Amino acid sequence: MKRSNTLAWVALACAVGLNATVHAADTPERLKKAGKLVIATNPNYPPLAYKNIETGELTGLDVELGNAIGKQLGVKVEWQETSFSQVFSSLATGRVDMAMVAITDTPERQQSADFIDYLLTGAQFYTLSTAPANIRALPDLCGKRVGASRNTTWPAQIATWSQANCVARGAPAVVVVGTEGSVDARAQLKSGRLDAGVQGSETMPYFKKLEPNTYLTIGDPFLATVTGIPVSKKEPEVRDAILAAIRTLQANGEYDALLKKYDLGFTRYDAALNQGK
Repeated sequence: MKRSNTLAWVALACAVGLNATVHAADTPERLKKAGKLVIATNPNYPPLAYKNIETGELTGLDVELGNAIGKQLGVKVEWQETSFSQVFSSLATGRVDMAMVAITDTPERQQSADFIDYLLTGAQFYTLSTAPANIRALPDLCGKRVGASRNTTWPAQIATWSQANCVARGAPAVVVVGTEGSVDARAQLKSGRLDAGVQGSETMPYFKKLEPNTYLTIGDPFLATVTGIPVSKKEPEVRDAILAAIRTLQANGEYDALLKKYDLGFTRYDAALNQGK
């Protein structure tokens, strides 16, 4: 996917603003004693985290990157499947050490956890390749039914985009539909209950490859966001060790190799620490 100029400028701004220097940290004593790093995931978001259809094994960029982080720290990785809604409570109670669930880093979420940002993503409008010819460009979405997972920030972001790009110009507002998830949004799109949907730009290469000639992206990502790894505020030494591990993986080329493997080179983001007040 071609990154828009807007997205590129946001990437530069984020990198400059967030990439504060953190010195490499040794593996914290608690992790050494436990011999493992417990990572929460929800394997329903390919190509970041999903299950191999044939083997049922966890796979995806996040899974391979998480395992590589564990290797850097000298401990095994234990993956704990959880719902998105349980991620922050699991961190707060110590059931997991970190989470890789395609979580957008937001100021609100920084109140509950510190974030290690590692991917630059964006909200992407899309429709079916068989959709009517009047749904091909961003202005065509005004007045249309657009769905996105209600567990994400996308419904609110669609409404904000609609206000600025439709209502403010005298066009009808987008009808925002909250869905049970991205799978449900695609199902509703195929059944005709939706005219378009929104997913993370990082997911589109996978689904276009999985279902050739099925999906059509509309414009460039309309909002640049940063995906991060939330970690408990109570253990800054664990947070710093994970950050140092990712930076090592970026320096030695393993991170870039994984991005290339999953066709996600456009999401590259220098690991940065983001802490809420």
